[in-house]
Amino acid sequence: MITTSRDLAGEGPRASLAQRTMSKVGWRLLPFLLLLYIVSWLDRVNIGMASLQMNKELGFDAEVFGLGAGVFFLSYALFELPSNLILARVGARLWIARIMVTWGVVSVAMLLVKGSTSFYVLRFLLGLAEAGFLPGIIYYLGNWYPSAARARAVSWFMLGIPLSAVVGGPLGGLILGLDGWHGLAGWQWLFLLEGLPAVLLGVVVLFYLTDTPEEARWLEPEEREWLAATIRVEQSAAERHAIGLWRALRHPTVWLLCLILFACQAGSYGLQFWVPQIIQRMAGFTNFEIGLISAIPYAAAAIGMIAIGASSDRSGERLLHLAIPTAIAAVGFVFSAFYTTPVLGTLALTVAAVGVTSTRGPFWALPTRFLTGRAAAGGIALINLFAAISGFVGPYAVGYLVKVTGNHAAGMLFLALLMALGALLCVPLRGAKVLADEPA
Repeated sequence: MITTSRDLAGEGPRASLAQRTMSKVGWRLLPFLLLLYIVSWLDRVNIGMASLQMNKELGFDAEVFGLGAGVFFLSYALFELPSNLILARVGARLWIARIMVTWGVVSVAMLLVKGSTSFYVLRFLLGLAEAGFLPGIIYYLGNWYPSAARARAVSWFMLGIPLSAVVGGPLGGLILGLDGWHGLAGWQWLFLLEGLPAVLLGVVVLFYLTDTPEEARWLEPEEREWLAATIRVEQSAAERHAIGLWRALRHPTVWLLCLILFACQAGSYGLQFWVPQIIQRMAGFTNFEIGLISAIPYAAAAIGMIAIGASSDRSGERLLHLAIPTAIAAVGFVFSAFYTTPVLGTLALTVAAVGVTSTRGPFWALPTRFLTGRAAAGGIALINLFAAISGFVGPYAVGYLVKVTGNHAAGMLFLALLMALGALLCVPLRGAKVLADEPA
C-alpha cells in the first residue's frame, strides 16, 4: 500500500504506523542532514564574507573575485555525475563521509591563498571535493521518504541554504574581527574555523547514517518493514515508465528540469556571493554589521522555504509552487537593482531571497516521481550539474557587470531575467506526461 497524504495527515487506515515511523525518521535524519548542509554552504559561500578583507589585501577586483567564486562550480559540474553514480554503488553513508572530509581539508587550505592563481586552483579543488553532495542527499532522501512527504523533507534539509547565511553572516563578521591574531588575517581565520567542522562531521557520518530503511535498527521491526515496503512499492510504480539510466539522461523532462534549476540556482548563487558587497555599498557598515544585515533576507527565506514546502505537500501541487516563487524572485532582483538605500535595498534583497530559496522543496520532489535507482542517481546528478554550471555563470556574470558598469544594478537585472525565464519554463513542464500521470 502506497502512503498517501491522508495517511500522513491522520486520516488513512495506516495513519498511526505511518506517522510514528516518519516522525522517527524525521527526527533521526533531518536535523543531522540539515547540519551537514549548513556546513556545506558555509564552506561554499564564506568567500562572500572573506571578500570584505581578502579582495583588498590580495588586490582582487570584481571580475577576479567573481571568476574565483564561480570556478568552484566548473569542477563541481565535471565530477557531479560520476560522483553520484559512485554513491549509488558504494552507499550514501561512505561516499558522503568521503565528500565531507575532503572538502573540509580543501576549505581550510583556502587560508594559503596568495594571489589569483592559487585562489582559482583551490576553489577548483573545493568544487571537485564537494561534487555529488547535494544530489547524493536528494537520492538518499528518496530512499527514506514516501512521495507524499518528500517536498517537506527536502525543504527542511535545504533550510541549510538560508540558515547558513543567517548563521554565517554574523559569525563571519565576528571571525573577521580576529584579523592579525596569531599572525593570520581575519579572512584566513574564516576559512580555518569554518572548514574544520566538515572534517569532523564527515567522520560522524560513518557512524550515524543508515543507508536504507531495511538496515535501520533504530526503527521497530513493523516500522522498518512498513517503510521499506512503501518505498519499494513507490519505486516499482515509478519504474513502469521504463526510464533507464541512459534514457533518463536524454529524457526531455529531465532537460527541462535542468534549465529551470539553472535559472533558479544562478539567481541563488549570484545573490548569496554578492550580498555582503552590495550591503557594504549601501552605507559605511562595519564587517559585523554587514554580517547581521546580510542575515535578514535569509531569515525570511527560511520561513518561506518551509511554508512553501508544506503547502506543496498539503495540496499535492508542485509546479505552481515552483513557478510563483521563481517569478517573485525576479521581481525582487529588479527592485534590488534600483533601491540601494539600506531599508529598501534590504527589503528588495529579502524578496529575492524568499523567492529563490522557496523553489527548492517543490522542485526536488519532481525528479523522483519518475526516476528510480541508477536512473534517479544519474538524472538527479545531471539536473544538479546545471545548477553547478549556473553557480559559475551567476557570480561571474555579476562580477563582470559590476566591473564594467561600476555598480550592481546590471548584475541584479541579469539575475532577474534568468528567474523570469525559469518561471516561463514551468509552463511546458505542466504538460510533461511522466509528471502529469504520477499521483501528486
